[in-house]
Amino acid sequence: MKILICGVGKVGAALAKQLSREGHDLTLIDIHADVLESGVETYDVISLRGNAASTVVLREAAVETADLLIATTGEDEVNLLCCMTAHNLNPQLHTIARIRNPEYREQAYTMRGVFGLSMIINPEMQAAAEIERLLKYPGFLKRETFAKGRIEIAELQVGADSKLCGVSLMALGNVIKSRVLVCSVLRGDKAIIPAGDFVVQAGDRLFVTATTNNLSSLLRNLGYISHRARRVMLAGGSRIGFYLAQQLQKSGVAVKLFERNRERCEELAEQLPQVSVLCGDVSNHALLESEGLADCEAFVSLTGLDELNMMLSLLAHTNGVPQVITKLGRMENTALRNSLPIGSVVCPKELCTDTVVQYVRAMQNQTGAALSIHLIADGQVEAAEFVADENTRFCGVPLREVKLRRGVLVVGISHAGTIVIPDGNSAFHKGDTVVVVSGDDRIVHQLNDIFE
Repeated sequence: MKILICGVGKVGAALAKQLSREGHDLTLIDIHADVLESGVETYDVISLRGNAASTVVLREAAVETADLLIATTGEDEVNLLCCMTAHNLNPQLHTIARIRNPEYREQAYTMRGVFGLSMIINPEMQAAAEIERLLKYPGFLKRETFAKGRIEIAELQVGADSKLCGVSLMALGNVIKSRVLVCSVLRGDKAIIPAGDFVVQAGDRLFVTATTNNLSSLLRNLGYISHRARRVMLAGGSRIGFYLAQQLQKSGVAVKLFERNRERCEELAEQLPQVSVLCGDVSNHALLESEGLADCEAFVSLTGLDELNMMLSLLAHTNGVPQVITKLGRMENTALRNSLPIGSVVCPKELCTDTVVQYVRAMQNQTGAALSIHLIADGQVEAAEFVADENTRFCGVPLREVKLRRGVLVVGISHAGTIVIPDGNSAFHKGDTVVVVSGDDRIVHQLNDIFE
């Protein structure tokens, strides 16, 4: 498909990377020449310098023949005008706009027809929702849901004193007393789709597929925390901090939010009456410790600096905080990040990219497209869910008799409301929801793509 990406910041660059990998015809538009030059050097794309909301620039980018426009500039107003102008020039065009300001959220949604919007994305709101979910279900570094929440893939760090060390996957059930499937392992910076003889080592990050009940049982049997945090500290009063604190106060969680800008503190205190908003520099360790860092049940670092967020999370870990969550704007240095005890990592641009890629694939495959897509194992493995239909091959055939492509694994089946964590005797049927993972750069657009 022909796609225009307007604004090549963090989100725009992440989209360019993923969509160019999937073979789409991309044109990048930005007012800054340096980011365009970087994009052209890194990806197979066309670049155009200029104002993406300008009719002249959009016509020069051949918007009349484009299939999709994604507006991710740093200004909500520009993104709205860009989509509205582009849709006027090409009424068949699909448009996606990043809208970050809470004041515009409802307005943009109710007026999406006026603005010509097909979809609105808000990375900060998505990140806040992801963090709230992690706080609600602690014990895992990350959780992705499929089949309307009935199947989950959860990330678990194996410590040196874990019961899992030295255990092969074939013997895993004897240790954890739960029905789960390890669908991927991140060892160092390499993702592995493991076989039954794979032996777990300290430091491994396991990606486990199971039902919600079995995941809870897994936590209990391994001795991980399983109760929801009731006292939470947030470092940083950004949009993510606002959205998260807003949700937590509704749930009755006691929240302390730290922000260094006094004017922003006053805004937050007015908007969040049940949240304790403290004006101070979170890089001052004495401030956090004097406000009860060691007594809180969860700590979330949300400043605009990745280095500061990692440092704050390390401090929280050192003070014995049971659950630590770190927001990172960039995920490139995985080796350094994985070597540090900074808890769960949430990256807004990656959450946003997953949403857009799912929409693009649905456009590309009007029938049979993935219902949801999540990247796991530092983006090296993709997990997606599909519905088996009349065109799906091997319905009713036991999986042991089906040849799957290398690097592909069926990890969950939802059949008439019953969840199956599959083995060789399992089969899927028409109407079932099927969850698959794929590595080795295998892109699964439709369910039939998993077969040899």
